[in-house]
Amino acid sequence: MNADALTARLAADRARVDAGLAALFVDRAAPAPRLDAAMRHGVLVGGKRLRPVLVYAAGRALGAADDALDAPAMAIELVHAYSLVHDDLPAMDDDDLRRGQPTVHRAFDEATAILAGDALQALAFEVLARAGHPRLPALILALAEAAGRDGMVAGQALDLAAVGGHPDVTALATMHGHKTGALIRAAVRLGGLVAVDEADPRLAALGAYAGAIGLAFQIHDDVLDVTGDTVTLGKASGADAARDKPTYPALLGLEGARRRAAELVEQAVAALEPLGEPAMPLAALARYMIERDH
Repeated sequence: MNADALTARLAADRARVDAGLAALFVDRAAPAPRLDAAMRHGVLVGGKRLRPVLVYAAGRALGAADDALDAPAMAIELVHAYSLVHDDLPAMDDDDLRRGQPTVHRAFDEATAILAGDALQALAFEVLARAGHPRLPALILALAEAAGRDGMVAGQALDLAAVGGHPDVTALATMHGHKTGALIRAAVRLGGLVAVDEADPRLAALGAYAGAIGLAFQIHDDVLDVTGDTVTLGKASGADAARDKPTYPALLGLEGARRRAAELVEQAVAALEPLGEPAMPLAALARYMIERDH
């Protein structure tokens, strides 16, 4: 898949999931309108939609139809949005800017932001459950495990504990494998599970791919925090260094971090070989992980 085709595919998938997410707030008699407004701010204002795009690409690679992939694509983005709302809170990273806009606790208030995050997480599972699927229990389990105490939330706890510390590369990879990698792995697995049952060996290939791109994505994020600017990133650049957070550039140097990310992308692409040509969009997405500017 060439760059133009990938750009067009990304735009189409983003538009598809954006329409689905926006529809969740239309023609709704909200009992707490300010809460709904904060939720909309947290999920509908910008975003790369990388995780939903991965759901679509993984599902299509195994033969799933787009209609069947819509609910898991929306669900993974709702969980991601909730995590960002909470990650930005004063008790966490205390960020003022997200996706080029004020963070939810700045646009509204801290209590409303907490509630909005809670509601976005619950809405993710509501969307998934309402859609229905022969493997719905497996889909719910994959998302719950990735989001919870053994996944993303554990990663956030490790991240907070690491501030001011000096973990080695292995410990940093473990932290990011939970905080960032868990939802990326879940996105790929959700797409795969829509298409095939849990015994299908192609899910293992997708899992190896997802593990590699999840870490590559985070390494590149660390690089962008050093090399990017606030306007392009949509959030404050240099924030990791300002908070004394451990990063890959700090441990490996900028070039060392870039090399490690490139190695992981090659591992990811190699893992897709058993899937053949239908997996080419996934390979293109792997390369996009370390070529993006935000």
